[in-house]
Amino acid sequence: MRAVPTAIPDVLLLEPKVFGDERGFFFESYNEKSFFEATGVRAHFVQDNHSRSVRHVLRGLHYQVEQPQGKLVRVVQGEVFDVVVDIRKGSVTYGQWVGQRLSAENKRQIWVPPGLAHGFLVLSDAAEFLYKTTAFYAPEHERCIAWDDSDLAIAWPLEGLPRLSAKDRQGIAFRDVE
Repeated sequence: MRAVPTAIPDVLLLEPKVFGDERGFFFESYNEKSFFEATGVRAHFVQDNHSRSVRHVLRGLHYQVEQPQGKLVRVVQGEVFDVVVDIRKGSVTYGQWVGQRLSAENKRQIWVPPGLAHGFLVLSDAAEFLYKTTAFYAPEHERCIAWDDSDLAIAWPLEGLPRLSAKDRQGIAFRDVE
C-alpha cells in the first residue's frame, strides 16, 4: 500500500498493491500493519458500512460533533467523486476541501481523519461504497454541511442538480459548523 498526501495533509489517498492476471485480481483492502506503515495512523475500526446509490446521488457533507469518526472509504462497484472538508477550527487547512475519484477499477481508498466532514457524488449508473469507521454512528451527533455552500465552493462534477436525501437537503452553511 502506498499513501499519497493530499492538499489536506492528514487526508491520504491510499493505493493498494494489486496482483492480477488473466484470472482476475487480488489485493488486501485492509491490513492493520500495512496501514500503519503507510500512514503512521493507528486506527481502531469499530464499524463497517456499505451503501449503494444510483447516478447523481450526493451524500454528505456529514460529520459528528461528538464521537467524530475516522473513515477508511472505498468503492467496490462503480465510481464516485469523494470529498473531504477540513472543519477543524485552528487547523492550517480549515475550510479547505479535497476531492478524488474512487472507483472499483482504480481500487483507491481515502483515509478521512476524525473531525473532518465527508461526502460523495455517484458518477456511474450505480456505486457501492464501503467504509470502516473508528467510532460508532451516533445520529444525535450527526450534522450536515450544505453540499453547495458558497464559502467552500466545491467543484462537484455535476450535470444539473444532485439527488439528495431529505436530511442532506437541510445541510447548514459552513460558517455555522459546530
